[in-house]
Amino acid sequence: MFNTTIAAISTALQEGAISIVRVSGDDAISIVQSIFDRDITNVQSHTIHYGFIIDDDKTPIDEVLVSIFKAPKTYTREDLVEINCHGGTFITRKILSLVLSHGASLAKPGEFTQRAFYNGRIDLSQAEAIQDMIEASNDHAANMAIYGIKGSVKKLLQPLIDDLMDIIAQIEVNIDYPEYEDIEQLTTEDLLPKTNNWILKIDNILKQVQTGQLLKKGIDTVIIGKPNVGKSSLLNALLEEDKAIVTEIAGTTRDIVEGQIHIGSLQLNLIDTAGIRKSKDKIEQIGIEKSQQKLEEAQLILLVLDGSKELTEEDYILLDKTKDKNRIIIYNKDDLKQVSNGISISAKQGKIQPLLDAIEAMYQNDLLKENPILSNERQIGLLKMARQDMIQAKCAMEQFVEPDLIEIDIVQAHDHLKEILGDVSREDLIDTLFTKFCLGK
Repeated sequence: MFNTTIAAISTALQEGAISIVRVSGDDAISIVQSIFDRDITNVQSHTIHYGFIIDDDKTPIDEVLVSIFKAPKTYTREDLVEINCHGGTFITRKILSLVLSHGASLAKPGEFTQRAFYNGRIDLSQAEAIQDMIEASNDHAANMAIYGIKGSVKKLLQPLIDDLMDIIAQIEVNIDYPEYEDIEQLTTEDLLPKTNNWILKIDNILKQVQTGQLLKKGIDTVIIGKPNVGKSSLLNALLEEDKAIVTEIAGTTRDIVEGQIHIGSLQLNLIDTAGIRKSKDKIEQIGIEKSQQKLEEAQLILLVLDGSKELTEEDYILLDKTKDKNRIIIYNKDDLKQVSNGISISAKQGKIQPLLDAIEAMYQNDLLKENPILSNERQIGLLKMARQDMIQAKCAMEQFVEPDLIEIDIVQAHDHLKEILGDVSREDLIDTLFTKFCLGK
């Protein structure tokens, strides 16, 4: 399918112990042979060869190890050669330049993985999982990427695709051969239970998807409370740095202050907000409005109360406002006293371990028992579209519409699921997806 041999630097272009120049295509071995001082024309696949990269005048350029991988058992299913040279921008670029001057073309971002997709070694969900692995920022994001690379998305979706294919086939037989008595006549009463069961399976997957998004991108966590209860002190204690200004003056924080931490294998995207209270200060009012917006968007709320004083009307308003949200009630300045409806900490003294324990326990119990697989926005969007197609089909069945008309929505649902794997795809979309990859991948 691909007529050119491509090459790129597959490691970070910076000083280091080694760098790798990757070459893939029909002429990969012959091109590298033309700049290598050892004979690799007939060597076995998956072998490594020591030697020197040489310039056109036979001058040694670098001492290298050349790895040979012969089609089809390679990353791209083409002949693939990797030149392991000494790290450094100058020498790595020089070797790449030599490879290009001897007939290779510079690879576009993601082109090696794109070739693996088009050559049938991986499906589109596996290709996206490779990029997810590169971008993973925590253990769970990396684990989810591994599931995807191993083909778990296809294993998850294939039974659903097969179920739709069975329904479509039954409808088609009824349409094409209505005169045959031995063919079971399909009615909406037959289709409806199958459709309901299929939608239930999709709903279960979508519940896991929400978990996957939290684990992959982190939990958007808002620290909220009235002014001067220690929100900024808590943010600083969690981040272990003085990122937010802390004073005795109420209303110091007037804008959103953000940071990111890891608790065990969880990632929290922390947001410290302006203290929520009635204020005539226009600048503080803007900060309070932003706080209320972040409160609505939060996936976890850390509600901070002043444990050294009696609760005020403002405290009770916040308790009521967050009662239906995922929250932890924190009594700060309480010197770790026992409390019945929350936890006690001293943010100023850095004594926040009870809070860390509470957060980890909350998500270890509720999230991490799942093994979510889909965490990619494109895949999730197509899954939701397939579900909507089947909801429309279900509504038509309940109105006793003829099966041949219902088939249109079922076929659409089938195509949306197949598009997740790249079996039904738009070329412009696939090209865009692979441009997000780094060079050399």
